[in-house]
Amino acid sequence: MTIVAHEPIGLEGRLIALEVDIRRGIPGVDLVGLASEAVREARERVRAAVRNSNFEFPLDRVLVNLAPADLPKEGSAYDLPMAIAILVASGAVPHPGAPVLALGELRLDGSVRGVRAVLPAVATGLRHGIDDYIVPEANLSEAVALGRGRIHPIAELNELVAILSRIRGGSPPLQKSGTGDRRGPDPGSTGFCMDLAELKGQRTLRRALEIAAAGGHNLLLFGPPGSGKTMAARSFPGLLPDLSDQEAIEVASISSLAGLFNGLFGIEHRPPFRSPHHSASLEGMIGGGRVRRPGEISLAHRGVLFLDEAAEFRTNVLQSLREPLEEGRVSIVRAGWSAVYPGDFQLLLATNSCPCGNLGRKSAVCFCSDSDLLRYRRRLGGALLDRIDIRVPVEPSPVQEIIGPRGESSATVRLRVERAVAIQKQRLCRSGLTRNARLRSEHIERFCALSRDAAKVFERAVEKLVLSSRACHSILRTARTIADLEGEDSIREAHLLEAVQHRRYGDGESPWPGR
Repeated sequence: MTIVAHEPIGLEGRLIALEVDIRRGIPGVDLVGLASEAVREARERVRAAVRNSNFEFPLDRVLVNLAPADLPKEGSAYDLPMAIAILVASGAVPHPGAPVLALGELRLDGSVRGVRAVLPAVATGLRHGIDDYIVPEANLSEAVALGRGRIHPIAELNELVAILSRIRGGSPPLQKSGTGDRRGPDPGSTGFCMDLAELKGQRTLRRALEIAAAGGHNLLLFGPPGSGKTMAARSFPGLLPDLSDQEAIEVASISSLAGLFNGLFGIEHRPPFRSPHHSASLEGMIGGGRVRRPGEISLAHRGVLFLDEAAEFRTNVLQSLREPLEEGRVSIVRAGWSAVYPGDFQLLLATNSCPCGNLGRKSAVCFCSDSDLLRYRRRLGGALLDRIDIRVPVEPSPVQEIIGPRGESSATVRLRVERAVAIQKQRLCRSGLTRNARLRSEHIERFCALSRDAAKVFERAVEKLVLSSRACHSILRTARTIADLEGEDSIREAHLLEAVQHRRYGDGESPWPGR
């Protein structure tokens, strides 16, 4: 195995060995190994690129095998490794003397275009002991992000002789800066983050945002249009702490798989924020489809998935969120392949209280019938709503607050959130968890113990609101976060009552605020 390619399947992917046999016969290239149409088209691109780079393409019968043969291959990233394997086999370029992983799409003039999934390809190669990598110059900053391996950037195919000679001689790669057809910033990745200070008034809403950010809790905002739901959600990323180095690499790998990596300034340590349109398809949300790529759920890994106008999303799209919210990953099974993508995210939902949007607005009349309201609210589904720890009714701020002074900034609130997160990480260090929202039943018994007085308050709340066992656990997790924000070791009655208040809507006798 000398020349190796990479097939992105899930976060890790598989290494593909390129075997070339040149024999007498009618000139041509035979490609075997379950290659897709895009891979088969590489035969003509490779032939033209080789000739236009002043190499001689073999005038014999060329057989290229992509091993393992039972794994489907797709994409244009096989162009460069196929060209290298053919040129090495024909003796036109030096043999590298060691396994080399190569990725890149060839233009007909021999120049090399950038491709997706370079970062996970390098990570997979490193796990298999490969030291040398030939990648498009446009993907250089992505390939060197892990800080390991010898990364050799290539912009033109005619640079191949010098690169392979350096690999064979054990020389370090030539230093270049990552330039070329670099993609611009992806608008969906940051969500145009706003400062919390721009949200005037709304004390309950601001408090709910802080609690959700500190504990990693899912959040539902509902109310009439113009009440500040979207503004609050857009300010939420600014409250979250930075990602650790390992988490940032995971997020960057997923972005690379989707072709959205933009590493001009290195790996981004801010949590991702994804906000898909309500017309998003099921494949766009969970991933997969015609091309194996992660969806919005995975792109929000270690960050936030915000669904504005949540009730307008398709029912199957909303219900597809349930398993990832529980398991922290997405398992996709299709005919011929299966993949697992990470999907540990915080869910933010924003929706109107009714179809016409006037319910909750003091100066307007809601014309929706009871059946309209019931049908509208059922779109979210009880099973999904049961996984939302915090539900906040949002009303328009009074004019006195709108023209009043600004509130606390995101930076100020973020300091409190970071302190609460540090407390959680220290407490949960032996459990494999980092945030209260992920506490399971066995952890709740250990970390969310109640005093006798707090237990009585909790029992009365459960009785009055007719809460399910999942809702009870949700309240205890939220109360644990509130206590952490205040630096308290134990959960007091005030913490519990506040958690109940944030949970009450959508359960038992209080489904939503009515007319």
